Amino acid sequence: MSRTAFAASDAEWSYHGGELVRVGDIRLSPATHALNYGTGVFEGIRAYWSEERGTLQVLKMREHYERFERSCRLLHLDLPISIDELCDVTLEILKRNAPREDTYIRPLAYKAVESVGVNLKGETELSIFTVPMGNYVELTGLKVRVSSWRRTPDNAIPARAKCTGSYVNTALAVDEAHRAGYDDAIFLTQDGQVSEASAANIFLVRKGQLITPPVTADILEGITRDAVMELAAKELEMPVIEREVGRTELYAADEVFLSGTGFQIAPVVEIDDRPVGKGSIGPVAERLQELYFKAARGGWEEYSDWTVAVEVAERAAG
Repeated sequence: MSRTAFAASDAEWSYHGGELVRVGDIRLSPATHALNYGTGVFEGIRAYWSEERGTLQVLKMREHYERFERSCRLLHLDLPISIDELCDVTLEILKRNAPREDTYIRPLAYKAVESVGVNLKGETELSIFTVPMGNYVELTGLKVRVSSWRRTPDNAIPARAKCTGSYVNTALAVDEAHRAGYDDAIFLTQDGQVSEASAANIFLVRKGQLITPPVTADILEGITRDAVMELAAKELEMPVIEREVGRTELYAADEVFLSGTGFQIAPVVEIDDRPVGKGSIGPVAERLQELYFKAARGGWEEYSDWTVAVEVAERAAG
């Protein structure tokens, strides 16, 4: 399948236990509460390498950490440092690791108490690590299916929080899709409306309009989703309509694409063995891809506030 897995190096710097440490030096007990019960939250942040400037451009870092803090509040996780400090620690990790390639940053807060019992008590641990990350999925056209698994409703597990435990829902849908030969899955809500993809929001182009399910459709309120809506309105003069989307609208759409930190902007060319539009990448998705990467890589002055630059030194040989 087109989804790619990435692993952290044991030698890389990370943040854990209130200090900068090597990833390989971190140890967790099997009795850790979050490991047993999924009582943690995480974020995913991208940093794009600019060969021309010798910098990593960290995309929407503060927005991600603001969402991270909101997720923590939902699970009664007490962050030990502020959002400003989270940003500072992240930049320091990137400077130490000095990756000269596109990189993914993973903050993780979780219940670290070593106990058996389902609750939200106990101390919070905070970890931040990085891994190299190119394209998580192919950007040249995905073939997807509507999953038999429904999206977990917000009244069961909060969709607005990136809870570690809730991603079992995602894993089941992705596994089902991959075993059937598809690249990804699209979730429906409990009442049969389109929600989102496995780990990405979804957009449709129909009759000259850009359409996406509303935040009440059990979706994660995506930061890339917001970026797409901003670009569409400002650069394409194409405001987004947020409304309920029926399953068969996916088959009737002129274009469909997915958006997310991992997925970036990923066009969909086939859904449930039916071609989307002409079965190839459409002009709206193609243009939004181009605009998004221009802004994300720090090459567009008008969107300079989207990224924070980190100067990356050459690593010493050996």
